[in-house]
Amino acid sequence: MLSPFLACRTARNKIPQYFLRVILAALAAAFSIASDAYAVDTPLTMAEAQRRAVIRSRQLVARDYSASASRDMAVAAGQLPDPVLKVGVDNLPINGSDRYSLTSDFMTMRRIGVMQEITRSDKRRLRSDRFELDAQKALAEKNEIAATIERDTALAWLERYYADAMVAVVAEQGEQAKFEIQSAEGAYRSGRGNQADVLAARSAQATFEDRASEAQRRVRNANTVLARWIGTASDMTLASKPATDTIRFDTDGIDSTLMRHPQMVILTKQVEMAEADAKLAKANENADWSVEVAYQQRGSAYSNMVSFGVSIPLQLDRKNRQNRELSSKLAMVEQAKAERDDMLRTLVAQTQTVINEWQNNRERYTRYERELIPLANQRALALIVAYRGGKASLADVLAARRNDIDVRLQALQLAAETDRLWAQLNFIFPTDRAMTQTGFNKDTQ
Repeated sequence: MLSPFLACRTARNKIPQYFLRVILAALAAAFSIASDAYAVDTPLTMAEAQRRAVIRSRQLVARDYSASASRDMAVAAGQLPDPVLKVGVDNLPINGSDRYSLTSDFMTMRRIGVMQEITRSDKRRLRSDRFELDAQKALAEKNEIAATIERDTALAWLERYYADAMVAVVAEQGEQAKFEIQSAEGAYRSGRGNQADVLAARSAQATFEDRASEAQRRVRNANTVLARWIGTASDMTLASKPATDTIRFDTDGIDSTLMRHPQMVILTKQVEMAEADAKLAKANENADWSVEVAYQQRGSAYSNMVSFGVSIPLQLDRKNRQNRELSSKLAMVEQAKAERDDMLRTLVAQTQTVINEWQNNRERYTRYERELIPLANQRALALIVAYRGGKASLADVLAARRNDIDVRLQALQLAAETDRLWAQLNFIFPTDRAMTQTGFNKDTQ
């Protein structure tokens, strides 16, 4: 048993250790909270949103499973067919004194044998190659899906970005509307204004509040669309917009560039698959033989026997079977090539149209930025000065304010449309980052 002195000393040693554990736990919790707060408060960049969307996608995983299944089938298709085990009884009597006897009659035999279809190695290789092309097509589809995910995520991010910008513009104008109401009420009380000016100012504020509600609705909708790709998005602030004045491919050689478009890669794989089917149909003109070996056991008084044989399919109507099948597969090759060529023309026309719209919108936005927005702002400021000097009415000031906000919102809408066009062009192909994250195979490029 401890003495009172030792017990007291032990208690004093335990108290600092207890407080030390409490302090360490509190510091750990504080660091955890700070880390979580930092993760929440870190602005979400477009690239980070795309990264999360690619990692979160289940479509990419589905394409991986599809490619894996096709490659397993490619291995299976390259093997010989399974041998067939045959067991039976030949020439069993069913009447007379020897009926149902397996040993009395010399013709009765218990038989066991094996049959093997001999599929030629070139035909097995063609079947294996056909499934390998299926796997490559699945990976090409994965390529297209990744590009679509990045593009749609960029569009959702831009929609939220510009919805926030419109909220800020409308909120700024709403604050100014409150000052205008105060000015109108002060002028009315001092006898310099009339009640109509007060009502007009209040009406303008109600209009701005309505616009603010509409802008908030756009933010909520943008959050919903963005959350479809990255999960929750309502509590995230967005980082600055990336540079949208250039795109990731040369617009001059658009035909050769678009030959690497994911859809074109898929159609090219379909052409190769059709060609593989035609080669297989050509190989089927030479029938596969089957060989069989059997051992027959008779009664003890008789000799046992061995049989062997070869089965050869007779292609008696090649004109309407094998030749027709080959002709059908060759026609499908031409169909696939025609669809690929037509898709290239469509993509070139669509992409060139988007490029033209994007370049034109950039010119228009420059005009807004350099001329229309400054002019609308200067006109509003001039009318405010004139109103204070008694040379303009409040109605003129409010009209100028409405025109100023309309011009700024039009500029934002034009910028949003321009950047949406940029996203459609810039993410025609998946980025290197997406290809690294999803583990693309080089044979899809």
